[in-house]
Amino acid sequence: MTFLITAKEVQSVLTYPLSLKTVEAAFKAYGQGKACLPPKSYLTFKDGDLRSMPAYINTPGMNIAGIKSVNVHPDNHKKFNLPTVMATILLTDPKNGFNIAVLDGTHITNMRTGAAGGVATKYLSRKNSKVMALIGAGAQAYTQLHHIMLTRKLKEIRVHARTKKSMIKFCREMSKVYPKVTFLPEPDGKKACRGADIVTTTTTVRKPVIKKTWINQGTHINGIGADAEGKQELETSLTKSCKIVIDEWQQASHSGEINIPISGGKLKKNDIYAELGEIIAGKKKGRISDSEITLFDSTGLAIQDVSTAFVVYQTLMKKRKKPKHIKLF
Repeated sequence: MTFLITAKEVQSVLTYPLSLKTVEAAFKAYGQGKACLPPKSYLTFKDGDLRSMPAYINTPGMNIAGIKSVNVHPDNHKKFNLPTVMATILLTDPKNGFNIAVLDGTHITNMRTGAAGGVATKYLSRKNSKVMALIGAGAQAYTQLHHIMLTRKLKEIRVHARTKKSMIKFCREMSKVYPKVTFLPEPDGKKACRGADIVTTTTTVRKPVIKKTWINQGTHINGIGADAEGKQELETSLTKSCKIVIDEWQQASHSGEINIPISGGKLKKNDIYAELGEIIAGKKKGRISDSEITLFDSTGLAIQDVSTAFVVYQTLMKKRKKPKHIKLF
């Protein structure tokens, strides 16, 4: 029987700590050579794109394959009152090829992306980091914040976004969740970044919005927004000055923060310090000094989706909850 797991059921079991733990384990498995993922493929439309993301993970307790279908349509909110990103994940048993579950993948996508920022922050930021600049105040900004707060005891969050309304809304809402943290709407991107220990970017821009002169020595940057060819949030000169850690070379070079510097010949493969999985697996060190500027270039890997979807499936089964299901075979 193939189970159909709804968004509500996913949300009922997928907590921030579980998401963080699962994604860290997935990156480690990939760094150990125990996971396989072809690069994501794209169908490009006039108003957005559709991405296909397969993966296979084989570790003790997690022998699972799957594929995610996910769209990105930036104008969905205005045109159709739909999310920018929507996803569906299919889980397959590698032993026999049977499809064990179909899950709503929208919440999983948001959570696993935020978890990647949290994991990168754990390994690459200074342990005493207190101030973060959050560039962008959309859905992904929330999950980035929640996961990063699990790894660092931040005291001040400066929020910079396109509209004053979105900045104020974000700060108001998150002040209630983290009453001991100071949330500051900051219309000036330069002021938001100056002196920040961590800078996390979650925009959809195609022209850089963060300049090299805004970033202090010792800062860690999570470059989350650039996830398609032609997107870039950081000045190329800033990217070149960083210790660059990517999630995976083929995806990052095609559609990550480094895609434009790479295609323009400003960066080469040997300028990349490591993949995040290599650091988690202990093959390379993370941050080695308080003065280096580190950058995590996140494109979003299918291993994050498949591992998180599998943990959701397992958790629901263990809790003896009965997801709505359809008998497909």
